[in-house]
Amino acid sequence: MKKKQLRLLMLLSAFALLILAACGSDSGTSSKDADKGESTASDKPKFLNLLTGGTQGTYYALGGTFADLITKETDIKTTAEVSQASAANMTALQEGKGEIAFVQSDIAYYATEGKLMFDGKKIDKIAALGALYPETVQLVTTEASGIKSYADLKREKVSVGAPGSGTYANAEQLLEIHGLTMDDIKAQNLDFGESTDGLQSGQIDAAFITAGTPTGAVEALNATTKVNIIGVDAGKADELIAKYPYYAKDTVKAGTYGIANDTETVSVLAMLAVTKDLSEDVVYSMTKAIYDNTDKISHAKGEFIKVETGLEGISIDVHPGAQKYFDENK
Repeated sequence: MKKKQLRLLMLLSAFALLILAACGSDSGTSSKDADKGESTASDKPKFLNLLTGGTQGTYYALGGTFADLITKETDIKTTAEVSQASAANMTALQEGKGEIAFVQSDIAYYATEGKLMFDGKKIDKIAALGALYPETVQLVTTEASGIKSYADLKREKVSVGAPGSGTYANAEQLLEIHGLTMDDIKAQNLDFGESTDGLQSGQIDAAFITAGTPTGAVEALNATTKVNIIGVDAGKADELIAKYPYYAKDTVKAGTYGIANDTETVSVLAMLAVTKDLSEDVVYSMTKAIYDNTDKISHAKGEFIKVETGLEGISIDVHPGAQKYFDENK
């Protein structure tokens, strides 16, 4: 009897070991499947931070609309955050302080290549979502300043944006093409709002402002002060583009800020960047939310945001989710 009981106990033990082994095998398979990167519900974040710029710039104005569209179309709560704009946005994405951001195409290029303001601080966690609109490099002055050309900037107080900002890089490169350096002017590191306040009060004489036109801060200035935009002639624009090919010719149209005539200048491209660790499905749905609903963008720059031009002028790798959307809508 005892032998039968012993055999039964041994059979039960063996059976239990087989069950445990089978469970372990199933667990191992699941782990491998997860390692393959198969999409799960957990890939979809609950919140997204969309990094914009200062409250008086175009990024912030458009950012609220984009955040609302993404929230509505994807069910991911998205918030538009005030920021220091392009260069700061790239660093913030790298550090995990946001998931989507506005950026100038030239700054995105510098970031991924580790050049200029990103020397020794290469950004490797970002990809493009899509192109938006031209950001016009505006050299803004007042009629009272007496400034009529780049040559007139010598020894004057000129706002060039924060060191390391996109505006600063644009100012430096445009000064260079006109035979000037930062040492030839009294450079002031002001944001858009501070620049236009300074122009109004006479504390500064001119300001570089890189933003979509019309720019809110300049419109506010024009409400109280006669505004002038200093142009870039065709020869200088060609010279600039030959050296820095991410620029394009642009025009500030007559009537903008009350100016009497079209003013030729240059622009870079505004685009959206995202972190690479967002899943393909999430970025696809974000891209679709924006580009399928461009008719809901009330800002003047909405007319430039189109599926057809969503990949034009992009200076960095495109996120697979965004690429999938644009491929489907060719």
